[in-house]
Parts: sequence; C-alpha cells; structure tokens
Amino acid sequence: MNKNNWYVITGAPHSGKTTLIEKLRELGYKVVLEAARVYIDEEIEKGKTLEDIRKNELDFQRKILEIKIENEKKESRSEIVFWDRGIPDSLAYYEMLGFAEDKFLRDAIKNAKYKKVFLLSTLPYKKDYARIESEEQQKMIHYLLKKTYINSGYELIELGNVGLEERIEIILKNL
Repeated sequence: MNKNNWYVITGAPHSGKTTLIEKLRELGYKVVLEAARVYIDEEIEKGKTLEDIRKNELDFQRKILEIKIENEKKESRSEIVFWDRGIPDSLAYYEMLGFAEDKFLRDAIKNAKYKKVFLLSTLPYKKDYARIESEEQQKMIHYLLKKTYINSGYELIELGNVGLEERIEIILKNL
C-alpha cells in the first residue's frame, strides 16, 4: 500500500461529515470537500435542477467517481489531508442503487490508499436541497460504507453519537 497521510471522513447522509470537515479546516488541516456536493452546487449555479443533475443515477455516480480520482491526483501524499468521502464510498452507492460494480470502479478502489477511515454514525435524518436519499436509504448507506471499507482492508474507526469536539479529539488522537 502506498504510504500517505490521507484520512477519510465518511458516513451516510446527515452524519455530520461537512460540519466535521469544516472544523478540521478551521484547525488548519487540508480538507477536500465532498465531490458530489461540490458538483451539484456547480451544476445548480449553471441553472440545472437537482432532477436534471441526477436523472441518470449511474451516470451521476460515475461522474462523482471521476471527480474523486482527479482530486486525488492533485493532492500531496506527504501532507495530512482529510477527505469528505473516499473513493470506496462509490461502491457503497453503486450497491445501494443496485448497479453492478464495474472494472473502472474496481481499479479506482484498488488504487485508492488512505491511512485511516473515520465512519460517522447517523444523526436524525433531515432532507436538504442536495439529498435524494430516504431515511431508510441513509441507514442502508451506513451499513454499506462500513462493509465496503472493512472488506477493502482499511482500519475503520467508528465515531458514535458524540459531539463535534469529541469527534475531533478522537480523530486527532488517531493521526
């Protein structure tokens, strides 16, 4: 496995990833925002609706995977970087949506290298402008994310229902 200083913050929709990532940024750490959210925001700015952006969910998931791969090519492997979702997250979404895993995704996961993965537990579900998943799907995604990272051989550190400061403390102790 390639050595780097990359850490993944992952979890189902509405698990506190964005809040945690923003706090890490405030503390001076390099963070990479969630590719799907950035892409959706950019496309909405161009005048598209969420329905337009996600009308073909397989194409959408493939686009997000491509963005993640490109983002990883740009980052230093020696600098500590926190990723709001890693490449293996795509497999969890593919599985939840019933899409067959493809070679492009398998190769991307094989080439993705992270030091540790932090899995956030779910919070009470809230819908927002970019989320299309139901509360039931939120729970399924959490399960699939856990399974995907464990099956990919990553050290998974679960962050339960604790406050932001405690989550930060656990992460920093595990660098």
